Amino acid sequence: MRKNTFRYITAVVFALFAAGSQLFCQSNAEYEALLKRSEDNTAFYETDFKGNYTVVQNKPGEGQNVTEAIMYRRDKTASWTILVTGPAKEKGKGYLQFDNNIWFFDPADKRFTFTSAKDKFQNTNANNSDFAPQHYSRDYSIESASEVLLGKMNCVLFTLKAKVENVDYPMLKLWVTKDDGLVRKKEDYSLSGQKLRTTGIPSYQNIQAGNKTYSIPVSMLIQDNLKGKKIGDKVQYEQTQITIRNVVFEKVADTVYTKPYLEMNSVK
Repeated sequence: MRKNTFRYITAVVFALFAAGSQLFCQSNAEYEALLKRSEDNTAFYETDFKGNYTVVQNKPGEGQNVTEAIMYRRDKTASWTILVTGPAKEKGKGYLQFDNNIWFFDPADKRFTFTSAKDKFQNTNANNSDFAPQHYSRDYSIESASEVLLGKMNCVLFTLKAKVENVDYPMLKLWVTKDDGLVRKKEDYSLSGQKLRTTGIPSYQNIQAGNKTYSIPVSMLIQDNLKGKKIGDKVQYEQTQITIRNVVFEKVADTVYTKPYLEMNSVK
């Protein structure tokens, strides 16, 4: 009798273990699929992208600086162009990526200088890479994933660790909404675990192009967690808000993704 009881209990334990393992694997696969979806939502491989960007840099105690720009992207060839249109003293400056290189053009001396994805855009808290497709699934491995609430949004909180060297940050925390695979918040960390930046994307705009709908951030708020100033009794950090409007998905001329295009549109 005891043998039969022992065998029964053992069989139940193994069955529960097997069921738990299957659910664990299923959850992992679902999380990996959601992370891949969040990556895919940042890229537009079927068409070119054009949009107007307003970049507002806020330095505590120093006021704001506003940059206006037009962004062009052709993600299928990893090419993009940013033409600065304002203010007047910055007008005509530009950025160009092609062949895995990023170039900055200054119309004052008509010269192109090499820059990188990690460099800051117009001395703001935004990196050049913030304007391009993100590669969460390709470049990072999932250290942990759990379901959480971000405000009223049901999200999966990913902790990611870089599996390649050429990334802006070796560790990320990513809040991705479960229903649509959109990134709502991101924290960038150093290898030692120090929080460097926080990015919030509270809302998206849906743009119809042909038979497909693309989700584009209405705005992004980037906070530099290393650059703060105590004002009164509170530390205030530098912040950059990027607002995107007038989005169009249609092919633009190949010449837009070339150095001569920036040279022709310079005003200095």
